[in-house]
Amino acid sequence: MAQVGILGYAVLGLLATEPRTGYELAQRMKAPIGWMWSAQHSQIYPELARLTETGLVRSTVIPGPGPRDTKRYQITTAGRRSLAAWADSPITEVMRSELMLRVRVLWLVSPDRARLFLEQQRQHQLDRLRVYAAEEADFARHGDAVSDPSSSLFFAYATLRFGIGRATQALAWCDWLLEQLAIAVDPIALGAQS
Repeated sequence: MAQVGILGYAVLGLLATEPRTGYELAQRMKAPIGWMWSAQHSQIYPELARLTETGLVRSTVIPGPGPRDTKRYQITTAGRRSLAAWADSPITEVMRSELMLRVRVLWLVSPDRARLFLEQQRQHQLDRLRVYAAEEADFARHGDAVSDPSSSLFFAYATLRFGIGRATQALAWCDWLLEQLAIAVDPIALGAQS
């Protein structure tokens, strides 16, 4: 079996639902795939070349707007088998978070800088929840397919629900941490604790 990386499986997952051009894949990957994984435009085309070389995808040339023809990629039977085998394999994911690494050492910066950093993270979670709300509203147009476990939409929606839960929890955590910082520097609260 061909060696495929996480990005390759992300591309195969998008192609498993419908054929797409490299540009369409890049546009789709601007927002994180499954609301958890993103890729840069410059990463996608080399990955498509690798997947084509290994026979996991194939392309057809279609007329395009530019001076060169456009390729539309689709997953092959071998690509579908590889994707299914990966989906059904043990997961080796290690949870990593730059945010948690930074929070762990926030005691090294001034309380004002720490609060500013956390307020920015809080705003990021609010922005993410707004995007997720729009995505969730878009799922509503698919009707019953979103509730059908045999539909790819069901599992796409499941990943969105995970993202919503994660962002909601991160927002609550930011609020808690900002509240703790406010108590720690509030002289009235400090006097009440002694």
